Amino acid sequence: ELNERELQIAERVLKEINERLRFLLDVGLDYLSLDRAAGSLSGGEAQRIRLATQIGAGLVGVLYVLDEPSIGLHQRDNHRLIETLVRLRDLGNTLIVVEHDEDTIRASDHVVDIGPGAGEHGGHVIVSGTVDDLLKSKDSLTGKYLSGRESIPVPAVRRPRDPERMLTVLGAREHNLKDVDVEFPLGQFVAVTGVSGSGKSTLVNDILYTQLARHIYGARTIPGRHRTIEGLDQVDKVIHVDQSPIGRTPRSNPATYTGVFDHVRKLFAQTPEAKMRGYQQGRFSFNVKGGRCEACSGDGTIKIEMNFLPDVYVPCEVCHGARYNRETLEVHYKGKSISDVLDMPIEEAVEFFEAIPVIARHLKTLVEVGLGYVRLGQPA
Repeated sequence: ELNERELQIAERVLKEINERLRFLLDVGLDYLSLDRAAGSLSGGEAQRIRLATQIGAGLVGVLYVLDEPSIGLHQRDNHRLIETLVRLRDLGNTLIVVEHDEDTIRASDHVVDIGPGAGEHGGHVIVSGTVDDLLKSKDSLTGKYLSGRESIPVPAVRRPRDPERMLTVLGAREHNLKDVDVEFPLGQFVAVTGVSGSGKSTLVNDILYTQLARHIYGARTIPGRHRTIEGLDQVDKVIHVDQSPIGRTPRSNPATYTGVFDHVRKLFAQTPEAKMRGYQQGRFSFNVKGGRCEACSGDGTIKIEMNFLPDVYVPCEVCHGARYNRETLEVHYKGKSISDVLDMPIEEAVEFFEAIPVIARHLKTLVEVGLGYVRLGQPA
């Protein structure tokens, strides 16, 4: 308890603390402790803390740009997020939100729909107007799904569960988990859901995956606190698919990451022109000397270091972004050079390499997951 003098001194500080705490409560973070490590927060929690900070700043006349703020948010928290965005707007600010979420789109004052498709098939403004304009549009895929004219069918039959094949986590108690036991049936599509911050990622990533990686591959990462996991002997492989970048340099691209590029280089090395010149597979790599453009070391771009400013990348003046020297580019397969192949959208490359199953198989999978518009040599 503070006496009258201390209250007078602390009044403004306490008011500021209470205001900032209220903003955290308003965006649905009432369950967090103030000493929680920032690295242990989920993506949704971190984004909402940033939003709460902006509301607390009380700025007016600012243009805020948000890139998919609803990622990782439960539908319950979505309404809190939208209320937060509306409050920022009502303060006298402008918000531009890149978003797929239905609730956010419906709550907006003005909608810009880009399309109609992705990559080569996109880049046009289909609708620019109210939500009603979007719903009525015949050309907008977004409008068709929002209005119910198009829908995604729900499977009529579910795969039966085998009680013998089960992974069971016992006594999970990391972060928010309260000593829970969870069963994961094997051979099924298992969805783990719940409100943001309820412990989904902690259970699946920090406990289940980390323990499996230790058991199968001898990984050294320490799993979250739990008693034991039953059924580990029924799994002999575990792969973690997350949103981390597929490469940290401009040299990494979809072709190199999927392993397709090795087969493409092998194919070019087997062409009559390459055999006549004595070119091996390495000649068609942009990572080693020989076939690559030495002016840019196979990058296709040259980095210009700017003092006090971010580095600028400009196309190479010698190869003009082709990455290879003139001799290498003279070797063609079906009328295309290795540089032309890297510049192809994946959906075009599927048809181009249709007769080569080892290449086509990987490319078809990329098209099936909606990446047909990405170019084979697009830097990661």
